[in-house]
Amino acid sequence: MTTIPATPASSIRLAPSILSADFARLGEEVRAIQAAGADLVHFDVMDNHYVPNLTIGPLVCEAIRPHVSIPIDVHLMVEPVDALIPLFAKAGANIITFHPEASRHVDRTLSMIRELGCKAGLVLNPATPVDWLDHVMDKLDIVLLMGVNPGFGGQKLIPGTLGKLRAVRQRIEAHRAGGGQPIWLEVDGGVKTDNIGEIVRAGADTCVAGSAVFGAPDADGGYAGVMRELRRRATL
Repeated sequence: MTTIPATPASSIRLAPSILSADFARLGEEVRAIQAAGADLVHFDVMDNHYVPNLTIGPLVCEAIRPHVSIPIDVHLMVEPVDALIPLFAKAGANIITFHPEASRHVDRTLSMIRELGCKAGLVLNPATPVDWLDHVMDKLDIVLLMGVNPGFGGQKLIPGTLGKLRAVRQRIEAHRAGGGQPIWLEVDGGVKTDNIGEIVRAGADTCVAGSAVFGAPDADGGYAGVMRELRRRATL
């Protein structure tokens, strides 16, 4: 059984995005990032409708599930979203996040994810207001903030993400102070060794890194080396 890590040994959870992996040897790639110290496998699903790109589906999730024991963090960039959720839960997803614009009934969609045994979360694009969270905090296990406009890897972090992180962190802490459940705060897009420190200081506890990890040269220690450096920089 896959265990969802509650508190990482270091200051953050790292979730390498397989969008930047070598798809010709995906099983080997996910085994390698787990061996290198990844806390999660981030799994980006794009439909060429909600976002201008087309990626992977439940069959790929099912195919990589036997290769790793760490959680699979599925980010659904699809519209409509509800029909795919049971398929990914069955395929071995542990966390499923979606964009509120892609659901007609956000509260119901969050409830569906949890009823299927997965952690549930909302994803906010750079221009999506944080008040989407206000009436569903009790249904959230994770909030994912996009640091870039979704659709493609390798983009630069939008500076306004840091202020948005602080605003969401304040909501999470107020919710916890009122007796609410723990909620992770994840960032996806533009996370690099040179900015992860300010991202974590702004409130993130979980960071998605795609090209920063999978593009790491072997001369610099490969996947393990860059993840060690990301964790080190996160504490500076």
